[in-house]
Amino acid sequence: MTRRAKKVFDASVRALPQLRCKVAVGVFRREIKDMSARMIRCVVRQIIAGISVVGLIAAIDGLSGGNLGIVSGAFAQEGQGHGGPGSGKGQGGPAGGQGVTGGKAGQGGMEEKVLRGKQGTGTPGGEEDSDRPDWAGTKGGKAGGGGKPEGAGTKKGDIYGDLWVILRDTNGVPILYQYGHVQPLDAEGNLIPLNEDGEPLDPTKVVEVEFSRLSVVRSPSKVTDKAYDEVIDKLNSATSITVDSAGRLVVTIDGETSTIDSPLENLALYETLLSKGYLPGLTASDEVLGSLTYLKDATFTSGDYTTAASLLGAASDKEGSISQDMVAYLNIITGVTGTITGPDGKTYVDYTTYSYDRTATYPGTVEIMVPNDDGTYSIKEVSLMEAVFSNEPYSSTGITAFSQAADDARAVIEFLHDNPLPATTN
Repeated sequence: MTRRAKKVFDASVRALPQLRCKVAVGVFRREIKDMSARMIRCVVRQIIAGISVVGLIAAIDGLSGGNLGIVSGAFAQEGQGHGGPGSGKGQGGPAGGQGVTGGKAGQGGMEEKVLRGKQGTGTPGGEEDSDRPDWAGTKGGKAGGGGKPEGAGTKKGDIYGDLWVILRDTNGVPILYQYGHVQPLDAEGNLIPLNEDGEPLDPTKVVEVEFSRLSVVRSPSKVTDKAYDEVIDKLNSATSITVDSAGRLVVTIDGETSTIDSPLENLALYETLLSKGYLPGLTASDEVLGSLTYLKDATFTSGDYTTAASLLGAASDKEGSISQDMVAYLNIITGVTGTITGPDGKTYVDYTTYSYDRTATYPGTVEIMVPNDDGTYSIKEVSLMEAVFSNEPYSSTGITAFSQAADDARAVIEFLHDNPLPATTN
């Protein structure tokens, strides 16, 4: 397929929901390598006119002079989606001799399919090297003109589609297959065999990473920028800043104590803290910050990682889960700046010095309200390790430990929400 034809096709897939059906996408991706931009436009016009999938396939075959041979084979692709239940587990997975840390830097392969859309430098906020054809106009404006309104911000998630669970090292950097492709894992953490093009031989085994409430990262950057400014104002207005049982920030302003529980504000703090190692604009005194003074300095400490994990837990869906793949993708999408450059050219956070121990993190007890048989409630003191984690210990290092720490914070927050503390709201 020519470069121009590819641009027309890519823009069409983004713009027309009809093209997202499995049959159509399967046909387009696998069978029209020789189609010109004119041929694709013709097909798109027929889709707009309401042509059925069967008609679409026939149209493609007809435009090619019947040489593509796809009418009979297209329906064999139906039902072979790229989905997969859950967020995955067993991230280590057997390397099986395929795990090669090197690979050909800059080679797209499967990663271009995992991180669907523009890859480029991976720098959020940059101007999009659009694949739109000339007749589609500029994004955000009318055909032939327009453009993004001033101050609209960068929509960080519009370049990403489905994201897969893949083999990673201790910092979340993809471990590439010998030909430079990322290696997807199935729901059991096993490597999925790839073909020569780096595509799964059985795409039904691919596991997609679910973001749930964290899909807010697809919002324009001005949304998180505003949330950051607002939460920093709260922190600077506080006379006391502490943390709750889950590690969330708790502020006392004008004698009233409240928890920073806004998912968007916690996400904004997470992005900044993990990128810089401190919170720019925070002017609270050391006396107000107490043991949290590391939030003001520009040096990465274990406290920064610990607080960042709790912030991520607070930003996440309480009933979801946080995996290392979610963390790695989230960092890329939000533009978290790492110090490690991966073989894909993207930067990754260095987690090698981070360690997490669940028992040491949650040694204490909390008071909750429990119902009595007569319909009244009583205050009961419970151990978090017992009530939330069934006394199951956990300790590890690297991104695996960080993602588990964030997920544990999420689990504690869920427990506190389901079992409110006396005279508090979480």
